[in-house]
Amino acid sequence: MAKKSKIAKNEQRKAIVARYAEKRLELKKTLVNPKATDEEREAARKGLQKLPRNASPVRVRKRDAIDGRPRGHVGEYGISRVRFRAMAHRGELPGVTKSSW
Repeated sequence: MAKKSKIAKNEQRKAIVARYAEKRLELKKTLVNPKATDEEREAARKGLQKLPRNASPVRVRKRDAIDGRPRGHVGEYGISRVRFRAMAHRGELPGVTKSSW
């Protein structure tokens, strides 16, 4: 199980990303807009630099929803590969069966 502080920090980052998502998107659009002037692009670049580091979605870590394990994340189920395997063997995941041939 991951440290509770790491899980809490990741949740804070998710909140910060959500708070600044719209502003980041506008600034990014200005940067790639071919009709924007150099001054507008420079202002957009400065604006992006002024945003908090944790406003970038890259800094959010996908974690196991149950115990917070940071690696081996199975995206469709939101859990780690270890927990996925255990839950599948116990029959707790609907529609998941062990293959045999």
